[in-house]
Amino acid sequence: MNIVVIGAQWGDEGKGKIVDFLAEDADLVVRFSGGANAGHTIVNEGVTYKLHLIPSGIVYPDKKVVLGSGMVIDPEALFKELQIIEDQGIAWQQRVLISDRAHIVMPEYKKIDKEMDKKRRNPIGTTGRGIGVTYSMKANRDGIRIGDISNEAFLDTLRQDEKQFLAPYIEKLRAMSVNITYLMELYKEKKVLFEGAQGILLDLDVGTYPFVSSGYSASAGAALGGGIGPTDIDKVFGVFKAYSTRVGNGPFPSEFKTERDGNLEDIIREIGREYGVTTGRPRRCGYLDLVALKYACLTNSITSLVMTHIDVYDEMDEISVCVAYDINGKETIEFPSTTYELDRAKPVLKRFKGWKTVLSSIKDYDALPEPAKNYIEFIEDYTGTPVGIVSVGYERKETMMRIPLWKK
Repeated sequence: MNIVVIGAQWGDEGKGKIVDFLAEDADLVVRFSGGANAGHTIVNEGVTYKLHLIPSGIVYPDKKVVLGSGMVIDPEALFKELQIIEDQGIAWQQRVLISDRAHIVMPEYKKIDKEMDKKRRNPIGTTGRGIGVTYSMKANRDGIRIGDISNEAFLDTLRQDEKQFLAPYIEKLRAMSVNITYLMELYKEKKVLFEGAQGILLDLDVGTYPFVSSGYSASAGAALGGGIGPTDIDKVFGVFKAYSTRVGNGPFPSEFKTERDGNLEDIIREIGREYGVTTGRPRRCGYLDLVALKYACLTNSITSLVMTHIDVYDEMDEISVCVAYDINGKETIEFPSTTYELDRAKPVLKRFKGWKTVLSSIKDYDALPEPAKNYIEFIEDYTGTPVGIVSVGYERKETMMRIPLWKK
């Protein structure tokens, strides 16, 4: 059985924690896209793990994880990350595999990345890690793949500085590489979890272009980057926060505004620890955008939503959500295709009573206070998609399952 976990907003929704939670019963975890620009945080038994390239299932000592074909991999960043988690007590050897079709991020790409962003008509606020450049080289059919470095004839075509950079990593990467298609055939009757990066609104094709990532964040990317066909995807879980955040430039219709919302953004940012795992940049914060969330459900065939960070609202007297956009005086519940319209969209808000209860101490969904359940059930009705998992804290155990997981 194959389950895909994607971000249903602009990234930073808590996918790392959810993949870690679901991985307990999985036989394999596959990260299918993105690079070291991603940041997934896992907290278990008081220990915090910050992952960028390595799939979240690595924390379980008996799980194998795969960096898929859709990923772009910086060898220097990868082995630094592996050393960090090894220092935290995780034995990763023989458990981390890499698709031989994944592309390699070269040092010069990072410099080019920053220079390109300065010259763009619409600077996107890149992380400067060479991700977009690597994907550009891939599309231009001039990239370097993991499988290529096993070919001496290919290595001879590289410049001397490229050879020097790759030299310390070649044997290590060769030992970890696999042909992912045939690996997945071995797991055809097993339980496989596919982990996405960023969020659907950062997807190159269905996101808020041009303020998007260069890889695919959509659920369909799990087939392309995970070595399976599209009809082999059984379930799609879309992770979203009880509010919205975004890092970098780009439209954000439900963003908190001081003149309307006072210091609400600062309050939410501090309670929710809304600072980038990769960059440390403060995240922009706003109301939960149900127009965008329903769009994510429609474009990704999301079978179940996963709500995180609802506990951030524990002390609020009142909670609001965006249920429509007002664009130039016209109300709509459709998510626009252009940033021109999104930049002019004002949120139409619906208010809910707060629950004034510490949710992290509650273990069962039925025991949640009625205002919290009313909030969740409204989201289900609006999106036409069940909220199958509710996270009420950072710890793995602070998670409520409402649906059977590994059943078709």
